[in-house]
Amino acid sequence: MSRYTDDLTLAVRLADAADAITTARAGARDLVVTSKPDRTPVTDADTAVEDAVRAILARERPGDAVAGEERGGTAGSSGRAWVLDPIDGTKNFLRGLPVWATLIALVEDGVPVAGMVSAPALGRRWWASAGAGAWLRDASGERRIGVSRVSALGDAYLSTTHLGTWVEYHSREAYLRLVDACWENRAFGDFWSHCLVAEGAIDLAAEAIVNPWDVAAVQILVTEAGGRFTDLGGVARFDGGSALSTNGLLHDATLAALTTP
Repeated sequence: MSRYTDDLTLAVRLADAADAITTARAGARDLVVTSKPDRTPVTDADTAVEDAVRAILARERPGDAVAGEERGGTAGSSGRAWVLDPIDGTKNFLRGLPVWATLIALVEDGVPVAGMVSAPALGRRWWASAGAGAWLRDASGERRIGVSRVSALGDAYLSTTHLGTWVEYHSREAYLRLVDACWENRAFGDFWSHCLVAEGAIDLAAEAIVNPWDVAAVQILVTEAGGRFTDLGGVARFDGGSALSTNGLLHDATLAALTTP
């Protein structure tokens, strides 16, 4: 049993509360949408989910810090903090695409130790905690998951979120060099790319720009599935501004391909 079993049990409650809100508001004609300063959309469902999760945490974990995309806060280098993304994939949520999820992570002394990713429109929920493995529940039931054993980029399946971000935040040429080195590439996007790495369905997922709440939960998921998660500089952190998930075997070769000459 993981020392974080009680926290994961709580994370299930948090995800259930989030799913009840998001599924009710998905496709609603009266959905309220505004834009942040960076032009990314936020809906009334985003704020409602974060407020509901924060309310539960205030009752159940009053001593823990909380950091969320919509209401702020920070996950410091010491103590416990819950890091929340109420709807990861808000643009998909708005357009009626099913690829969106609520991401919940528990960070302890700056390191994610438990994570929950709930994607109700996909009918899938992933979770992990330190030392207890990574898990998936879908229509076929609940099972432990693990990364692939693909060991060569030429045989690898790659995913990202949006090619345009590579132009602005890293290097389009470097990403296309990685694409050319791989067998297949797609843009499953956001949380789903990293979850698919954890499942072993694809082999690597790279993002030129992320926020801490985008990847704190998937960092522990990928690592507990036997993979490796770093920023594009190769540092194992969720707050480095970029993200690379791999099955571990491909990590160094991927970093090398993404290094701008």
